[in-house]
Amino acid sequence: MLSASHRLHTDALSAGANLAAYGKCNNPHGHGHNYVIEVVAGGDVDADTGMVINLADLDEVVKREVLDRFDHANLNLDPLFASQVPTTENLCQAVFGVLKRALPTGDLEYVRVEETENNFFQYYGR
Repeated sequence: MLSASHRLHTDALSAGANLAAYGKCNNPHGHGHNYVIEVVAGGDVDADTGMVINLADLDEVVKREVLDRFDHANLNLDPLFASQVPTTENLCQAVFGVLKRALPTGDLEYVRVEETENNFFQYYGR
């Protein structure tokens, strides 16, 4: 789990259009979420270890690449969101991209980011 804030806003829309598109999430002061991140790795099982990826290695990569970067951060200030709105959909894709490049073994099957108990987003890559 990670806690982060964001403001959903784009300069491509007027103030009224931003408010219509993002509602209370367009608050100029931002707002925060306690995101739950689920990472699913797959691939061939190593004949010697019986594992696709060592879970300690996976945990370390997620901590280093995702938690250390995004936990208690303002997503609007992260370079990954310099040219896009930090929606949870975009956060999910960003986390997928960061982890895909960092996994030592195995294939990243998908990332799921739960924003609230009522909504989540999954990304399987392209």
